[in-house]
Amino acid sequence: MLNLSSRIPLGEIAVGARLLWNLPAFLRHPISPEEARRTVRQRLDRRETDFLALVLRAIYQHAPNPYLQLLHLAGCEYGDLERLVHQEGVEGALRILYRHGVYLTVDEFKGRRPLVRGGATVAVDPDQLQNPLSGFHVRARTSGSRGAGTFVAVDLASIRDIAANECLSLDARGGIGWVHAHWSVPGGSAIIQILRFSGFGARPVHWFSQVDPASPGLHFRYRWSTRALRLGGTVAGAPLPTPQYVPLDDPLPIARWMADVLRAGGAPHLFTFPSSAVRLCRAAMDAGVDIRGAKFTLGSEPTTEARWAVVRRAGGEPAARYATVECGLIGSGCPVPDAPDDVHLFHDLHGLIPAGPDGETTGLPSRALLISSLRATAPLILLNVSLGDQAVVTQRACGCSLEQLGWTTHLHTIRSFEKLTAGGMTFLDTDVIRVLEEVLPARFGGTPTDYQLSEEEGHEGQPRVRLLVHPAVGPLDSQAVAAALLDAIGAGSGAERVMGLLWRNAGLLQVERRPPVVGASGKIQHLHVGQPDPLGAAARIAH
Repeated sequence: MLNLSSRIPLGEIAVGARLLWNLPAFLRHPISPEEARRTVRQRLDRRETDFLALVLRAIYQHAPNPYLQLLHLAGCEYGDLERLVHQEGVEGALRILYRHGVYLTVDEFKGRRPLVRGGATVAVDPDQLQNPLSGFHVRARTSGSRGAGTFVAVDLASIRDIAANECLSLDARGGIGWVHAHWSVPGGSAIIQILRFSGFGARPVHWFSQVDPASPGLHFRYRWSTRALRLGGTVAGAPLPTPQYVPLDDPLPIARWMADVLRAGGAPHLFTFPSSAVRLCRAAMDAGVDIRGAKFTLGSEPTTEARWAVVRRAGGEPAARYATVECGLIGSGCPVPDAPDDVHLFHDLHGLIPAGPDGETTGLPSRALLISSLRATAPLILLNVSLGDQAVVTQRACGCSLEQLGWTTHLHTIRSFEKLTAGGMTFLDTDVIRVLEEVLPARFGGTPTDYQLSEEEGHEGQPRVRLLVHPAVGPLDSQAVAAALLDAIGAGSGAERVMGLLWRNAGLLQVERRPPVVGASGKIQHLHVGQPDPLGAAARIAH
């Protein structure tokens, strides 16, 4: 026991104990669709009131946060905001605040650079954005492209809040009674998603893991958290699955499970990444495994037309979703979509405005999304925050049951404008820059501008990440270069290790000998996001 406590920080033990203590009650009282409908209607009716109450308690009455300073710089006291919301509505008030400098870019939100508004400079500590009104049961890590990820404390109350939206999203597809499974990587995000489904009685029967939880060097957190989950489920009489290793390069066990469920008259439903669904569907078609009628919910990376088409060709029925660690579920797929990733915005949970033409003065794309928290259970307090994503925002009458509930705003073509994401995983630019500019030149020769990562969507929507190496570097072993990059980026025992193992096992990284791409500004970026390559460019790639 002494040896265990010496290896596990007390903070980790406390989090695990809180989860284990509160989990049985959470699992014993799942939300019904009727209860979820009542909850959402109440939230929509109280939307302005709840927003003002949250801003008052978590910002105006909680001094250590940057939003209070921004509001003061804009000359906006609480009474002013209250009048503004009553006159203009939540989104109208958010647009006016944005034009007066009350917003955070993704760099400011992540603490990479201070806020500068007029002649004032405000330092941002991401820890100041944690919701002072919320508890802590599960820890998930955010990802950024130019800074270290930060941990987000997620409360079971927040998970239950969002479970109501998950319940109605699945109910709109007729999916409450489906046989559910999850296929991703170990960590807090997977646990949160399994708990959300369990929160409305749709407990997954399988948790397939793309990384072996027993892999050497993985942080102990990945082991004890799943054990706590299993123990809490057992105590509640609602057993939860433990991770079962199914790698990306061999997804047939999942396809065969789907086929078995279909033969038994059920409907298998898999929650996974779009690129993972593509691999699974292609493997099923190649092996002659019939998964026609299987259901998919796709998230954590773009759901593109090419990826959507592969799932449909295998007989699968896909639906997109949009969520982030920072604020949870933002939207779920419309049953009558205009685009593969067409989702209904859950504006009972979030306020959202696009940057629009004002983005030119703030350095944001016009389609950049600025998100604000509405619920007192939100893990972070967001007020016009860019998380690095952009989308097309529309209002349309689709006629589906989600619209009838009051969710009339749609998002589609949801893309990041600042993250390197493939296979559902995100690498941090701080690590990438160090490897490209220091590690690889020191080992293989060349200069910092001779190495560049390039991300694009290849054949049938498969993600392709290439390491471009300038021919001037001279002869080298491409496999050794790729291994060196993955070893350096995947160092450590936490999420970076999971990412490195996933990319290595999935063969997502390839080395190509050609000069790095020079952008329109004349710069060689560390990451170049290219256009889809329908031919795969196999002849140019050195394995």
